[in-house]
Amino acid sequence: MYLRYTKCVFVFLFFSLMLTVQLSNAQQQSLLLSEAIHSGLNNYQTIKAKQHYLKASNYLLQNVKNDYLPNILASMQQNYGSINGLYGPGAPYGAFGVSSAGPVFNSQQWNAAFGSLYLISTNWEAFTFGRKQSRIAAANALVQTDSADVEQEKFVLSVKVAGAYFNLLTAQGLVMEAQANLKRADTFRTAVLARTLNGLNPGVDSSIANSEYSNAYLILIDAISNRQQAENTLAQLLNQKPETFFLDTSFFNRIPQNFVSSFNITANPQVKFFESKIRQSEMQANAIKKSILPGINFFGIFQTRGSGFGSQYSAASPNNYSKSFFDGITPLRSNYIAGLSLAFNIMSIPKIKQQVNAQRELTEAYKQEYDQTYTQLQDALILADQRIQNTLQSYREVPIQLKAARDAFLQKSVLYENGLATIIDLQQALYIVNRAETSAKLACINIWQALLLKAAASGDWDLLMQQIK
Repeated sequence: MYLRYTKCVFVFLFFSLMLTVQLSNAQQQSLLLSEAIHSGLNNYQTIKAKQHYLKASNYLLQNVKNDYLPNILASMQQNYGSINGLYGPGAPYGAFGVSSAGPVFNSQQWNAAFGSLYLISTNWEAFTFGRKQSRIAAANALVQTDSADVEQEKFVLSVKVAGAYFNLLTAQGLVMEAQANLKRADTFRTAVLARTLNGLNPGVDSSIANSEYSNAYLILIDAISNRQQAENTLAQLLNQKPETFFLDTSFFNRIPQNFVSSFNITANPQVKFFESKIRQSEMQANAIKKSILPGINFFGIFQTRGSGFGSQYSAASPNNYSKSFFDGITPLRSNYIAGLSLAFNIMSIPKIKQQVNAQRELTEAYKQEYDQTYTQLQDALILADQRIQNTLQSYREVPIQLKAARDAFLQKSVLYENGLATIIDLQQALYIVNRAETSAKLACINIWQALLLKAAASGDWDLLMQQIK
């Protein structure tokens, strides 16, 4: 007997220790809503991708600005070949042809020597009549669009993480209520079975009690499955493996104090993103339209040449050349030229016209998307205010319902034990008290979710964040 008692004490202490360790781990791993949002913003791949798009746009903007810089070309050429000349016309095409300058002989000569060409040239398009400025404005508009895209993606992800967080809290709350309901059903089944065995109740009551317990167990399994699905959704948004999250359960016991937002829907990051897309498309259309404008170029060239052929090399003096490499690469003659030019592609007008029309159609498409998003957010804001009012009314009504349900269950239990009520009456009371406790458990969470909907629609993220700490 003593050994059995000692063993029981040991088992009790062991499970107490394990429970303490689990509670300690839960406390250490508790994930606050603000921490979950911060983790999602730092780890989610879509945001990282859009940040890279923004960096690329900034590089492209800098590249467009660098178009103002002049083009400077330096070239050094050393070659070996013949210089036969021939009277006749010719036109260069592509990279074909050899540029040679030499006298005309009566027959082909294969005399060859070294030659050289050293060249530096510059070309600067100093005036473009607004063409380059329009390209810079379009590139800058793209940067603003990508920046707005990053901000709206962060906003949307924050809303998704908060929604997944509250959904997981709801799922965990439903699991706790399902466990409490299972325990209540087990107590109910045990009591009914004892009375049935003593002949105080008919045998069918025990069958009903067993069915009720089985139903409660199935509800618990479904609740656990829903919780696991919610955990998986939150883990995806945090870019980590699914695990058991220990969340801030204070949301079950408190409600927000402020539901008023001074934000206009136009401040919503999603609306701002479409505004930036419209502005970018307009700037792009303007840049395309101005691409037909001419440009004034300043240019300058300085070159020096060397040749192994002498100045007297001709049909009369065919041997007046040197095969020395250094004779050929030594500079002998130099020239320079400087000036300005005005270039204008006349046929670019009909080509550019269709591009402008296409870009204007894109602008109209973005405007339609803007109107759709604005309307949806406006409707969502109205729905959020309605939901807040409904959830607040439910929050005030839930305690009354819960007290009445518990009193009814207690009454039916006492009546059943005294043979004054049937098991169907008790079963119905069990359903009612389970529903009331579930509603009470989720009353506060529903208000927080309604507030989240209003923050998402209005774009006033601080309306939620300032009240979750």
